[in-house]
Amino acid sequence: MFDKLEDLVIRFNEVSEKISDPEIISNQSQWQKLMKEHSNLTPIVNKYKEYKQTKETIEESLMILEEEDDEELKLMAKEELAEAKAQIGGLENEMKLLLVPKDPNDDKDVFVEIRGGAGGDEAALFAADLFRMYNRFAERNRWKVEIMNTNENGVGGYKEIIFMIKGQGAYSRLKFESGVHRVQRIPTTESGGRIHTSTVTVAVLPEADDVDVEINPNDVRVDVFRSSGNGGQSVNTTDSAVRLTHLPTGLVVSCQDEKSQLKNKDKAFKVLRARLFEIEQAKQQAELSANRKSQVGTGDRSEKIRTYNFPQGRVTDHRIKLTLHRLDGILDGDINEIIDSLITADQTEKLKSIE
Repeated sequence: MFDKLEDLVIRFNEVSEKISDPEIISNQSQWQKLMKEHSNLTPIVNKYKEYKQTKETIEESLMILEEEDDEELKLMAKEELAEAKAQIGGLENEMKLLLVPKDPNDDKDVFVEIRGGAGGDEAALFAADLFRMYNRFAERNRWKVEIMNTNENGVGGYKEIIFMIKGQGAYSRLKFESGVHRVQRIPTTESGGRIHTSTVTVAVLPEADDVDVEINPNDVRVDVFRSSGNGGQSVNTTDSAVRLTHLPTGLVVSCQDEKSQLKNKDKAFKVLRARLFEIEQAKQQAELSANRKSQVGTGDRSEKIRTYNFPQGRVTDHRIKLTLHRLDGILDGDINEIIDSLITADQTEKLKSIE
């Protein structure tokens, strides 16, 4: 750990010099990257400096206790030694946490894609429940929700719904929601009172900027068609819906919720850019399991990250073996306890790699 810290101090000093270089300042793109790196390094470098000062205090106090005869001086040294020893363990833990690699996407807005898996109409209805849960969670955080595309099933559910959540730290809070969510309940259409199990897949993708992903217009086929949603003056009357096909990858994105073809096209490109960004991340950092296949799964009942059991009023996250008996509150967007527990578990795993 301390070798890593020394390397970071060296890099911090290098960056500090560079951001004062007039030649680099004139290149705003490079300067901004270095300023961001400087900002990221500052907390850990300052904490390491505080740690070394505390270690020096311990060493100096021990020396005074061994070599000095002045009782008053020795008493002061004892007090300083006790205080420093009490601080040193906490400082080490804080440094370890600061050394945990920060996800560069944590501050980004997100796209959330929810799709009904196994279970037909019941899965689509639960997809609507999950959309409401994330929508309420966003409201609690004063984040903005923008629907990108919906595909309703006709009974109040969604075969698919894609929406964007804009807010500080949205991705950092929601990235662990990706996976298969399983619901166990008695459907309203079930006359025998039997509990059915259905699944819904959730994918959380960080928004990609133009800088992150450059799309060649020649690689995208744009098709327009008439919207098939419910209501709206332009539905089934104008070709306002847009379908994008990214030819190199075969990715297809459709957007039809806006009356304007231009707005639908803009939204579709945002979603496409996010999906391409996710694929690129998976190539570069396979260990983060960022690729779509491992993130979402197939929607099969056995592939689950979380179960919502209505008869027992409980929610269980199987990755961290957390069970909460307050289903109604969670579906109303009160999911902070689950999210905090997932983040803590993730940090704990990452800390194991830091010696």
